[in-house]
Amino acid sequence: MNTSKSFYSDMTTGLFFVAGMLSFMSGQFILSTLLFGAASLASNLNRATPARI
Repeated sequence: MNTSKSFYSDMTTGLFFVAGMLSFMSGQFILSTLLFGAASLASNLNRATPARI
């Protein structure tokens, strides 16, 4: 497994989660719901890799 791709994926998930927590604490519940959903998708989707011929 390539650690740089895993690192960037983990950073993206973490940033979405932290932004969701901050927006939830500030009272922006619709934005926090969208950010938590984006964090969930970013953590569960597999990145497509190009096929080698």
